[in-house]
This record gives sequence, C-alpha cells and structure tokens, in this order.
Amino acid sequence: MPDWNNIDTVLLDMDGTLLDLNFDSHFWQEHVPRCFAFSRGLDIPTAKQVLAPYFKKHEGTLNWYCLDFWSRELTLDIAAMKRDVAHLIAIKPDALAFLDALRRLGKRATLVTNAHPRSLALKLEHTRLDNHLDELISAHELGLPKEAPGFWAQLQARTPFTPHRTLLVDDNLHALRSAQQFGIKHLLAAGFPDSQGERRYLDEFPYFHEFAEIMPPNA
Repeated sequence: MPDWNNIDTVLLDMDGTLLDLNFDSHFWQEHVPRCFAFSRGLDIPTAKQVLAPYFKKHEGTLNWYCLDFWSRELTLDIAAMKRDVAHLIAIKPDALAFLDALRRLGKRATLVTNAHPRSLALKLEHTRLDNHLDELISAHELGLPKEAPGFWAQLQARTPFTPHRTLLVDDNLHALRSAQQFGIKHLLAAGFPDSQGERRYLDEFPYFHEFAEIMPPNA
C-alpha cells in the first residue's frame, strides 16, 4: 500500500496501467503485421519476421510510440488502423474508482504517457479518462520518452512536483528505473498490464495486480 500521507502527486501511466495493454499488444503483434503483409503481398509469418528486428531497433525510443514515424516507415495509415481495432480499448478494473479516490484525498493525478497525441486522443474518446485526471501529458510534447534519464526534469519544468512526495505508477520497468534515478521516491509497478497475458511477480519494485489492492483507505 502506498504511503498516502507522504504523497502529494500521483503520476500515472496509461497503457498497461490505467488501460488494458491488450489493445496495443494486439495492434502491434497482429493487426500491423496483417496489414503490412497484405500491402506487400506477404504471408503473415513472413511479415512478422520482417517487422520484428525493425520494431526491436526502435523499442524504448520516442519513434516507437510515434504514429507519424511508423506511418512513414511502413507506408501504412497507422492512426486509421488503430481505429479499426478501437473496440479493444478498455479501462482496467477499478481504475476510475482509484482515480476518483485520489481526487477525494486531494492528491494531484497526472497522466504521463509515451503515447502519441493522436493515440491518446483516440483512447480518451473511448474512455473519458480525462474527466478523472488533473492533467494529461504526452512524452511527445517534451521530446523524450519516459525511459530517457532527462525526461523527468523536463516533466518537472512543465508541471512542478516534489520528487520525494511523488508516486509513479507504471508497467514500464525502464520508466520506473529512470524515475528512480531522477529521485522520485514512491514507485509502484503495474504487474498485470495485459488481460490476455500473465501476471508479473517482481523483486525490483513494489507491484500490484488489481487497483483494489492499492485503493486509498477511507477515500
């Protein structure tokens, strides 16, 4: 359970934390290879083989999260393709109740996501997460992904927070590590990011599987 008495600001990831990662997993692992295969006259297994090293090369960079980059590189309309499978966008159980509990406690809740602004807009359209948050920031506005050591200083300049009184909730271990190096004291890993995947049991960071486990008491 987070030490709520010593937390003023809560920074929350979106994909895999507040939202089910299944949408993104299906999109990049199945939908993109299928569309790429069709556009190139390939079978799907071959398309996956072609794409895999290219995806790996850009993993953890801002390009990996950039719809414009992949649209150019793959000559596919990535934003339109996301709408094709938008029915898979889903809020994690009790995520909204958790956000509303933070508001009742007077905590400032800020969405901090690597998602491209157009991807963020699509997910807000389907979830209305923005009605439950104080601020929403895409890493693309700052020019660095959360994995980058300099990201958190840029974020602090954009929306001031006190690191030792801030909680970051994220499923991305690289982002949690960079936040820890910056000095954010309270770190919590989302251990069940994808409803179609496996639960993770971690040694490096405190973790939770369901928001009910970390719901603030008496909120």
